[in-house]
Amino acid sequence: MSFEVLTMGRVGVDVYPLQTGVGLAEVTSFGKYLGGSPTNVAVAAARYGRSAAVITKTGRDPFGEFVRVALDGYGVDTGFVGVSEVAPTPVTFCEIFPPDDFPLYFYRLPKAPDLDIRPDEVDVAAVCGAAVFWVTGTGLSEEPSRAATLAALEARAGAGAGATVFDLDWRPVFWADPDQARAYYVEALRHTTVAVGNLDEVEVATGEREPYAAAKALLAAGVELAVVKQGPRGVLAMGRDGLAVEVAPVPVDVVNGLGAGDAFGGALCHGLLSGWDTRRTVSFANAAGAIVAGRLACSEAMPTESEVNAKLDEVSRGV
Repeated sequence: MSFEVLTMGRVGVDVYPLQTGVGLAEVTSFGKYLGGSPTNVAVAAARYGRSAAVITKTGRDPFGEFVRVALDGYGVDTGFVGVSEVAPTPVTFCEIFPPDDFPLYFYRLPKAPDLDIRPDEVDVAAVCGAAVFWVTGTGLSEEPSRAATLAALEARAGAGAGATVFDLDWRPVFWADPDQARAYYVEALRHTTVAVGNLDEVEVATGEREPYAAAKALLAAGVELAVVKQGPRGVLAMGRDGLAVEVAPVPVDVVNGLGAGDAFGGALCHGLLSGWDTRRTVSFANAAGAIVAGRLACSEAMPTESEVNAKLDEVSRGV
């Protein structure tokens, strides 16, 4: 079976406080949600009616079962969700201090199962057959996941497949230093068509922080579309023709900003698959991210297409 959206990488269980504005030491109740950025992107794509799957691994434990049940419930295929014996399924805690402070605490030691994906375990036919293939920077942070990710990218590029998206996904906790990450990011960029990242992430990938300079550097590295997320300054997208599209931020009362980037990613995939132009695609993705920033959860909060269009309509009417 060929999928419209196939993602690869991080998965886990998000344990988020149901009280905001207080630290974990004071929190008394939590909600449990499916988590992991590329997993959330697959969920977001499925919410738009796209066939979606994720290549990942869990531990052999009840949380691993929760991951599979949750994915099934969201309509995401679990055929590529393996089991690793290296460690339990990861959990991630956060603190919620709106509007812009959401510390994350990853429990992924001694090694996360999703970093235990080996090259010979990746279904190359599925990778090459997907309309959109999505990988992340975290997948490059450790072996054997690094080799598996790069091998999948090389195989897909060699097959001349469709859109390949590299979510730069810079997480300092997973790397020794940015210079180490940059070398692998550069290698991955050679085999991808779309790069997506915030200002910190594009700086790690290119050494450039100014949005226009970073976008041009990403294009020079080999991609066809560079998308630079600038938070309260909106989004910049630039194609190989050098033409830039700037999209203003969507006003939102932020509840939890942690899922906004994943919502953006799933909506970006939907726009690419729909054949929309860059402005429409990025505007749609920007609105999807804003909607999820106004909600507590990540995967569970992903909007439908009608919800995103309603938000865009509100923006156009100045509501």
